[in-house]
Amino acid sequence: GHYVNPSIIAAQLEGGAIFAASAALFQELTFENGRLQQTNFDTFPVMRMNECPEIETHIVDSNEKSGGIGEPGVPCTAPAIANAVFAATGKRIRKLPIRMTEAV
Repeated sequence: GHYVNPSIIAAQLEGGAIFAASAALFQELTFENGRLQQTNFDTFPVMRMNECPEIETHIVDSNEKSGGIGEPGVPCTAPAIANAVFAATGKRIRKLPIRMTEAV
């Protein structure tokens, strides 16, 4: 759809991709004595600036109806990382978080 501020769109997409990459690479739900150990966002690691890849955002003009932009960068990130691991190692990743020890 039509857009007003492309830098906000880029920031939303980049933030979503970083959130998703953090989940794909670092975040895991663990249990102890039947209780979930990660009970809030402070126990979920998020990528730091020095760990984040450079992200390029390209906005494509469209005549479609305008809509939200916060989430589109999230669902495609983990599969993209898993496919990159496959391209580099020949091993398919079937679970998250991706552990490099399992990928080689």
